[in-house]
Amino acid sequence: MRIAIIDPAAGISGDMTLGALLDLGVGDTWLRDLPGRLGLKGVGVAIGDVHRCGLRCRQVRFDIPPQPHGRHIGELIELVRGAPLTPRVKQRSEAAFRLIAEAEGRVHGVAPERVHLHEIGAVDAVLDIVGAMEGFERLDVERVHALPAAVGAGWVSAAHGQLPIPAPATGLLLEGIPVASGGPVEGEATTPTGAALLRVLTDGPAPSGWRPLASGWGAGERDPATYPNALRITVAEVVPEAGQVIVLAADLDDLSPEYVEPLRESLTAAGAIDVQSWTVHMKKGRPGLRVEALMRPSDREAVCEALFRNSTTAGLRWWTAERATLSRDEMTVQVAPGVTARAKLLRVPGGGVRVKPEYDDVMAAAAALGRSPIDVARAVQRDAEARIANVKEQE
Repeated sequence: MRIAIIDPAAGISGDMTLGALLDLGVGDTWLRDLPGRLGLKGVGVAIGDVHRCGLRCRQVRFDIPPQPHGRHIGELIELVRGAPLTPRVKQRSEAAFRLIAEAEGRVHGVAPERVHLHEIGAVDAVLDIVGAMEGFERLDVERVHALPAAVGAGWVSAAHGQLPIPAPATGLLLEGIPVASGGPVEGEATTPTGAALLRVLTDGPAPSGWRPLASGWGAGERDPATYPNALRITVAEVVPEAGQVIVLAADLDDLSPEYVEPLRESLTAAGAIDVQSWTVHMKKGRPGLRVEALMRPSDREAVCEALFRNSTTAGLRWWTAERATLSRDEMTVQVAPGVTARAKLLRVPGGGVRVKPEYDDVMAAAAALGRSPIDVARAVQRDAEARIANVKEQE
């Protein structure tokens, strides 16, 4: 599973998010065209490299001409609804604007739909929010997670004087989001737009095990001397072979055995890494069935729901366990013209590699070729082992 991990160690804002996405290689034509697609005439898009504490970052700036008036949040939502954007980008952008409206409305005592953004800020906000939602869609990840967000320290200037950081609206938007305290960050680190992006985009804390694939850095406007004012976004893949897991168990004495396989499939679809079952003796001598599912902590709620929905149990229990398994990769083997099968490559301590053909692929290839599954599995294993040996010889 490909995921993205937002690291707001120096805070997060809309322009920092866009810069990090571009640094990850999502291209920039779509962003340069965004003002025109939103009907914002005369807005220029400047993209370039800058350095923050010696770290090269991508920076995005919008050149916004003077605007005749500010806009209410409701106007911005209508602007997004009428633009040529995907339904998911529209839905996420609208959700972010509604969060900002609710927070600002609570702070200032006005109805959310009447929250007013000043001239330049309104245009900047819609470009930042819609751009971030579209950028993550182009990043092609299944989930987005976030590390704790720095909020900064000190005071921020507002229309009616100085306010403590985080500003009141930002503080409301950060409710439910892990934040980081301490560190060198001064001033406003996380903006209302950045906090709203975290609320809408992220699926909670990062998983316990993940393998980084690529990282991008997006620069903020300020350039302090003591720390890089930049946001890092990392594209990674989940590593299920490491970290904590939840073991979920239930004992059943009234489930027909023919429904065990559909139950296993439903638990796996909900996020279970592995599902096992075996017979047990229950009270009063009744024969029964123990079902155990292994899952990442973030998937516990979904797997519990699937177990209740697809079995006859009236209760279940779970506990946390530590898990360590072999690091793994994957190889695709051509069994015949047009027929392939995958094989897991399990890396054994000491440098060896253990090959395990994927069962579902073997069965599909056997059916397509009219061969026995065991013959296909052996062929996949031989070919994979030969390719591994050839790579070692070339090294």
